[in-house]
Order: sequence, then C-alpha cells, then structure tokens
Amino acid sequence: MSSTLDDAEAWFLRHGLPYFVPSERAAVRLALRPGRTLPLLVGVLLVAVAAGIGLAWFADEISAGPAVLLAIVLVAALWYALTALRFRPILVWGLSRTFGSARRLLPDISRALPLLLLAITFLFINTEMWQVGSNLTVGTLWLVVLLFAALGVGFLLVRLPEEVDRADDDVDAALVLRACAGTPLEAAARELVEDPDADPGRFGEVTGFDRWNLILVLMVIQLVQVLLLAVGVFGFLVLFGALIMSGPVLDAWQTDPTFNTSRGLVQVSVFLAAFSGLYLTVSTVTDETYRTQFFSGVTRELERAIGMRAVYLALRNS
Repeated sequence: MSSTLDDAEAWFLRHGLPYFVPSERAAVRLALRPGRTLPLLVGVLLVAVAAGIGLAWFADEISAGPAVLLAIVLVAALWYALTALRFRPILVWGLSRTFGSARRLLPDISRALPLLLLAITFLFINTEMWQVGSNLTVGTLWLVVLLFAALGVGFLLVRLPEEVDRADDDVDAALVLRACAGTPLEAAARELVEDPDADPGRFGEVTGFDRWNLILVLMVIQLVQVLLLAVGVFGFLVLFGALIMSGPVLDAWQTDPTFNTSRGLVQVSVFLAAFSGLYLTVSTVTDETYRTQFFSGVTRELERAIGMRAVYLALRNS
C-alpha cells in the first residue's frame, strides 16, 4: 500500500499536480502564512519603489517608475511561486504538455490565427492606431501590456474554476478505471471498483489546494497557447508593416517631427499583439468553437487527474 501511494505521489509531481501530495501541500500552506509573506512583500516593495523612482528620475519619464515597480514585483512573485509555492512542476508540465503535442498545437494555431489577423489588420492600417500606439513611451507601453495581461488572467481566474467543477461532477467507476489506466493506481482502481464496500467516487469533488492546482494547470496551458498566438500576430504585423508602411504615409500620420518609423512599427505591433492575446483569452473560454478547440485535450487530462486523486484518497482513507 505504501509503495503504491509513493508511486502515485511521484506520478502527481511528474504531471504538474504537486498540491495533490500532502507533504507538498503542507509546505505551500506554510509558505502562504503572513509571517513568511509579509516581510518578503515589504522588502520587495521597498526595492521596487526605490528602483522605480530612480529610473523615472534618470530617464526623465514618469511612466518608467510604475513600469519598473510592477516588473520587479512580478519577477519576485514568480520566483516565490516557483520555489516556496511549488509552482515549478505545474509550469514544467504545462510547457511540456503544450509543446509536446506539436501535432495538435500547430493546427490549433492555424485555425485561430486567420480570423484574428483579418480583424487586427484593419486596426493596424488605421491612422489613429498609429498615432496612439507609436507615440507611447516605453514605460506606458509596458503598463498597457501588463493591463491586458492582468485582465486576461483575471478573466481566467473567474471562468476556469467552472471547467474544474464541470469535470468533477460525474466521477463514477467507468471514469475511475479510464483515468487510472496505465498509471501506478491501475490495479488499485480495479480492486476498489470491484469492492462493494469501497466507493472512490465519493472523493471525486476537488476542493481547496487541489482545486487550485487544477486551475493553475489550466491557466498555464491556456496562457502559453495565447502567448504563442500573440507572438505570431506580432511577427506578422512587423513583417506586414515593413512591406506596406511607406515613409510618406507614416510621416503624414504623425504629429511628432522626431518620429522614428522603426520604433513606431514595433510599438504598434506590440500593442496589437497584446490586445489580440486578451481577445483570444476571452474567446477560448466564452466562444464554443474556440473552447472546443482549446479544451478538448485538456478535459481528458482533468478527468485523469480527478480520477487518480479519487483512488489515491480512497486508498489513504482505507
């Protein structure tokens, strides 16, 4: 029994589910205590504020201050998540899951990009878009990108729990056997299903840290796919703009005589790529066509994780 549970926990860690393992979950709870997080947060904020003020004064650009402050806070938060909050297995598995299924990823991108590029192209060849996007300072552009990213992540945090709740609604014997096939719990799942006194389905509902683990897995997969599509949009716009945007046209669109056309092209492309990322983030969850396209394979992974967890908990509580 102990060996089976150890093998199952190792399987959870390899598949981006560290919060399913009691020892890892306990370490995360400890890392989230105010006594651990508040001193670190205060220290990071002091460094970030000092760096932001210093860069804003040196560059004579007010928007550089908030941009640097947020960048330092985000880097510190990511470092803490990767180490103390055990986010590394989630990120590694999410990246390997996305790039490992290249045969599925490339067709998904090829289906999502054409309509998006058609809509973005009309914004790209727009006078007002260039006057706004190309005249942004670097700090302001970074803040806009972070704003789009925050809106996308916030939307996913609202909608992705619905996907987890939908996946754990019907945990029965068939799902448990299907989920545990080819895993360390395959034999144990068969024994539990055949035992009339055992009911692994009663452990099907996913709550607490385990639920957040599944949400984070979904978010990583979703954000990586959206980031790849946004990079594709950026590359297309830079190439397209270099081909069709002539100097006289851009000069006529600008009010600043010192306007740099190369910088303007990059900034407008970054702005529209970030906007397209937000659009895709919302579409992949709300639009049924995109949702089926992006979640078809992920749903099976969710069911497998939920089925494995049910058998694992049944064994631990037997």
